Amino acid sequence: MGKQKQQVISRFFASKPKIPAASTPPSSNPSSSSPPPPKPVIPSPNVKTTVSFSPSKRKLLSSHLASTPKRLKPTLSPHTQNPVPPQSNPSLHQKFLQKLLEPPSPPLLESSIEPSESDHKKYTPLEQQVVDLKSKYPDVLLMVEVGYRFRFFGKDADIAAKVLGIYAHVDRNFLTASVPTFRLNVYVRRLVSAGYKVGVVKQTETAAIKAHGSNRVGPFGRGLSALYTKATLEAAEDVGGKEEGCGAESNYLVCVVEKVLDFSGSVSNFGGANVRIGIVGVEISTGDVVYGEFDDGVMRSGLEAVVLSLAPAELLLGQPLSKQTEKLLMAYAGPASNVRLEHASCDCFKDGGALEDVMSLYEKMVEDNLADDVNQLAEGTEQRNSVQGVLNMPDLALQALALTIRHFKQFGFERILCCGASFRSLSSRVEMNLSANTLQQLEILRNNSDGSETGSLLGVMNHTLTTYGSRLLRHWVTHPLCDRNMITARLDAVSEIALSMGSYKGSQSIVEIEGGDFDATIMQPELSCLLSSVLTFLGRSPDIQRGITRIFHRTATPSEFIAVIQAILSAGKQLKRLHIDEEYEDYSCNKIGVAIVQSALLRRLILTASSSKVLGNAVKLLSTLNKEAADKGDFTDLIIISKDQFPEVARARKALQLAKEELDNLIGLYRKQFRNHKLEFTCVSGTTHLVELSIDAKVPSNWVKVSSTKKTVRYHPPEVLTALDQLRLANEELTIICRAAWGSFLMEFGEYYMDFQAAVQALATLDCLHSLAILSKNKNYVRPIFMEDNRPVQIQIHAGRHPVLETILQDNFVPNDTILHADREYCQIVTGPNMGGKSCYIRQVALIAMMAQVGSFVPAESATLPVLDAIYTRMGASDSIQQGRSTFLEELSEASQILHNCTANSLVIIDELGRGTSTHDGVAIAYATLHYLLEQKKCMVLFVTHYPKIADIKIEFPGSVEAYHVSYLTSNNDEGTMDSKSDHEITYLYKLVPGVTARSFGFKVALLAQMPSSCINKAMIMATRLETIESSRARKKSGEKQLQETPSSDQELETQAIVLKSTASFHGERTEDSEEFVSAVRDLLSKLKSATTDDDYAKSLKLLKEAQGIANELINSRRDHSGIVYLSGTTK
Repeated sequence: MGKQKQQVISRFFASKPKIPAASTPPSSNPSSSSPPPPKPVIPSPNVKTTVSFSPSKRKLLSSHLASTPKRLKPTLSPHTQNPVPPQSNPSLHQKFLQKLLEPPSPPLLESSIEPSESDHKKYTPLEQQVVDLKSKYPDVLLMVEVGYRFRFFGKDADIAAKVLGIYAHVDRNFLTASVPTFRLNVYVRRLVSAGYKVGVVKQTETAAIKAHGSNRVGPFGRGLSALYTKATLEAAEDVGGKEEGCGAESNYLVCVVEKVLDFSGSVSNFGGANVRIGIVGVEISTGDVVYGEFDDGVMRSGLEAVVLSLAPAELLLGQPLSKQTEKLLMAYAGPASNVRLEHASCDCFKDGGALEDVMSLYEKMVEDNLADDVNQLAEGTEQRNSVQGVLNMPDLALQALALTIRHFKQFGFERILCCGASFRSLSSRVEMNLSANTLQQLEILRNNSDGSETGSLLGVMNHTLTTYGSRLLRHWVTHPLCDRNMITARLDAVSEIALSMGSYKGSQSIVEIEGGDFDATIMQPELSCLLSSVLTFLGRSPDIQRGITRIFHRTATPSEFIAVIQAILSAGKQLKRLHIDEEYEDYSCNKIGVAIVQSALLRRLILTASSSKVLGNAVKLLSTLNKEAADKGDFTDLIIISKDQFPEVARARKALQLAKEELDNLIGLYRKQFRNHKLEFTCVSGTTHLVELSIDAKVPSNWVKVSSTKKTVRYHPPEVLTALDQLRLANEELTIICRAAWGSFLMEFGEYYMDFQAAVQALATLDCLHSLAILSKNKNYVRPIFMEDNRPVQIQIHAGRHPVLETILQDNFVPNDTILHADREYCQIVTGPNMGGKSCYIRQVALIAMMAQVGSFVPAESATLPVLDAIYTRMGASDSIQQGRSTFLEELSEASQILHNCTANSLVIIDELGRGTSTHDGVAIAYATLHYLLEQKKCMVLFVTHYPKIADIKIEFPGSVEAYHVSYLTSNNDEGTMDSKSDHEITYLYKLVPGVTARSFGFKVALLAQMPSSCINKAMIMATRLETIESSRARKKSGEKQLQETPSSDQELETQAIVLKSTASFHGERTEDSEEFVSAVRDLLSKLKSATTDDDYAKSLKLLKEAQGIANELINSRRDHSGIVYLSGTTK
């Protein structure tokens, strides 16, 4: 096919003689509706397009070539080696090539393209509908329902062909592609995952209604029925709730607005200034809303932390934004992330428009609810409480909320923000907000190798059985608690569940109530077994958290509604078996409580999930629906009418029944007419109500013959056709009315939404607690002990282990102790060889503290911890070229954030600060940073460094700082000796011991990295030389210090005077200056030292001869003056 296409194109490029009139194609009007030729495109997998040449194009090309004079030496095409026509008019030729080879212009459907005077296209009615829809929704990829397929047109077809791998071709005026209607869910998800905003256009009328309406001869009415993006997909109609591998992940839409605080010159060099940021994050499928307002610096570290914590699927940017903020968000939403970006203007909110926007929506919702049902006063009260919360929101956060509401209006999801959302602030006092550095460097959510959850802290802790439990645990891990009572409540619940897992032999526990004349025993199911059973059942059920939200949005299907409500009902009934809310009477009729569950948190959660109100509402809702009809998708029999509910449905059903009876009564007329009492309507190949008569029967001329056999003929009498038409119309009207009734039924669910949401949240919390109990039981973790708030901050961990590495290494992991105390040693400086376990040690301390405040048991033999207000990290080396940040700038920015924000109740871990610059600068900055933390902040510090000099800081802070190193063994115990093999024969012990080590054993790492042996040997020689020079400098400084020491006695002063006096003979008594003698001795020692360290033998020999000359002169001087007194005080 490709070869034929190439030959066709080559034929048009080849120079030709004048074409006879007979061979000229029939002329056509330039304004013909035939499609212009699309240009050849680079083929992608499974994508095909067609190339065609209209007669008008051929005529234009022929006339152009015929008018071109011949060349003596025609230019050959580099692709086909055929002659290229001369360019008498280069601009015209370029236009021709562009017209011939570029993509087909008709399918593009760009709103900016207007039909030219020479090319007036005549669109079909369907194409005109598409053009109108595309002009109305220019940024939406439209899927148009046509019969049993959804079709794409123009640019949308080209995109769909590439993303979906389907066939695209030119049909009339547009490039088009199509997919079957029953695969809508699959294809919409693929397009949305690729980052597109997809709109589904459906037919708004059926064939029966159209036949009886005013639009009999026109095309089917079509309109945009649904919009889909990544943030709204799970809550949307038709395609939501499928959970194809992404149910456990949140799909937040995050709206960001900002206000610039200042514009200092130094700041503007980095592309932005200090700003105040307002942010709102909405998970539309669960009703979770996060908001906040905070000041942020040039590096936008606060914004980065929020974005990484929420991991949004979409970003809504409120313009204008500073360059630095936009650069950060654009970097997050890079091509590899598939995060969708959308911009919105904030100009309309300058004069308080944001509050007016939000309040108008709330007022409308309250009015609608009160108008729909007077009994919904409770919901109206909740909305008024929500209004009060909105009034207390900061100004920028309110602007972000207003933009978010405007954005969700086009999807029809704005209602959840008014009466169904759970608002929570980012600046909560009971939760710790981890920075972006901490989340990344401690690998909390994803590992740093491939970015997956495996190998992260969340991956180790996550043993949840439900998707909504997994989402909640993710929030717990990224927001550890800062309230001691809440932490203790979680630990109590985890302890009780873990204790019930292995403490009983059977699956039931017996609670005895002793009386005077009898003993009553009540069989109670074991807590862990019951929880495991309930959670396993819920794990196999649909995502009920997103399910109830889809019901609230009125996008749930009947079968989904029944499955979600039935799952909540079944779980509640199972939890009822614990009898937490029941009391029993003894023989004296005194009520006694049976404390099956001791934990107050567990009792509250179980009571909420098994609330009688929730279970009663669930039974009431399920009694209204026909499960069999719901499974079949039959809306006409879905609603069970009782107590005068849904009167319009009853009337429509009665009309349908009358139409059926009228149709069935016609058979009596035909029995009389043909005197055949056994005559019945027949059905053949889906055609119903056929009158089957013998072949010789005489029928009226207006009867319609449908089919026949050798002996019989089947007819449709005109009365039957009229009755069938009325029956179809009644059936269509019943379907429409039943769908409307289903919508109003879902609307009434809003009255119960908050109760169901609380029950689902309780089930998710139970899943998280059960997961933490499984973790503690499987890993042999211990319960941490938290110090009282009035006691000094201290960390005491005995045999602590890294939770992630322990899972990989099993019993081979080496534990370490950690002891820090605010009144004693609160800083540890850790040195040691590369790959010796320094970073692992400080990470495990931070992770243990974090796990404890999540409410989990910890990997240690014992742990006594404070309630920290924050955990700060500065580890590793990275840059951000897109944002103009060097490696060292990243280091210092992270250090700056720590210095500004940490408190005495914070834990700070710093790993190799200052490695991104020169040695002296790095040591100085690292020393100054540690000094500031110790003197100004007095927080818990773990400081890893390869600069042994920093350990000298403990002299300034005696008792508060101690130096440690990770132990190791080498073949040569003398660390001062540089042996070429010593680095190769090192054994890491991974145990933290007191002291400082100056050796890093970098050549061991170079060997593991498989660097060339010659390179390693050269590096060893250079290291030996540098270390020798450094040692010589140290000894030289030590000698100078001894020479400059002040004599401590008169005897030494007299001796020194005699020595200085004797130096006059060194120059034949021409000078009394003793400095020349000292200078000669120094020169002698310097030349000897250089001769022994220089690799150049010739240079070394020369230096030795010069030193020998100096020594001879000193000896001769000594012989001439035998009365020299030696420094020891004796004479010779």
